[in-house]
Amino acid sequence: MPTKTSNNQDAQVLLKKIQVAAQRLNYSGTFVYQQSNQMRTSRITHILSGKNEVEKLEILDGKPREYIRHNDDVACYVPEAKTVLIEKRVTRDVFPAILAANSADLADHYTIKVGETGRVAGHDCQAVILEPKDNLRYGYKLWADQATGLLLKAQTLDAKDELVEQIAFTQIEIGNIDHSRVKPSFSNTNGWHIENSVLSQVNLSKWSVTPPPGFKKIQELKRLISDTQNVAGKTAQHTTTSQREVSQIVFSDGLAAISVFIEPSSQSRPEGAMQQGAMNMIGRRQGDYWLTVVGEVPSAAIRQMSSSIEFKSK
Repeated sequence: MPTKTSNNQDAQVLLKKIQVAAQRLNYSGTFVYQQSNQMRTSRITHILSGKNEVEKLEILDGKPREYIRHNDDVACYVPEAKTVLIEKRVTRDVFPAILAANSADLADHYTIKVGETGRVAGHDCQAVILEPKDNLRYGYKLWADQATGLLLKAQTLDAKDELVEQIAFTQIEIGNIDHSRVKPSFSNTNGWHIENSVLSQVNLSKWSVTPPPGFKKIQELKRLISDTQNVAGKTAQHTTTSQREVSQIVFSDGLAAISVFIEPSSQSRPEGAMQQGAMNMIGRRQGDYWLTVVGEVPSAAIRQMSSSIEFKSK
């Protein structure tokens, strides 16, 4: 009979395998994201070309969207607006590459153990369970392909062990994927508008934020966001575009990420909290700034983090 220690070690080995497989394997598959009464279908194709990762993510429901990623550079194709948005990847948590931490670090804040075996999308799988050691993070059940370690299903669980959201492949090919499958579907983008997201590193040390235990600051960024408005003039409608600067501090425990967005604001906005699936958010005013705290953690963590924010003027 396996001991608790050997079970924990086996689980950590499996987590490492999950992390490596998502980055180094070639695969293409369709997955479904599910939360309460919402479902969204996407197709992801991932290729390791030399040392470079190339990935194509297609949103298959609703308005078409396509994301082509070369390492940390992401191009988002928006066909109805004939626009390509160019930006840098901020967090590394797109399914199936949801693990960004050493499994030993995760073990400080989650009890990690091997679960049952099963099948997902026709593949034999082994489950690994991460139970949170506090009420400031969710629990997870991850199902890895037994042959390759690729993550095929991820379940997010609340304190009552009830399902908050789930992502699972319904069809997956692992191995020999043709490189042409990561090319954009929109071959002719002549006349399309190219919009570069101006993203730069910034020092936000004047802002003091206390994240939940185990969450480390991974990025401090500043971005310019364009707001387009249609204004009715006396003779015709015209479009005005204004730009606003938003700062972002990103924290992660290697599995969940929390962002604090900070922007100067003179506008009156309704303060409050909202939840969508595993995502919780609080927006509130602090002095001359508008703060938004958002992350895939329970509301208690977002509230605690929001109330910890201080601006040090000196």
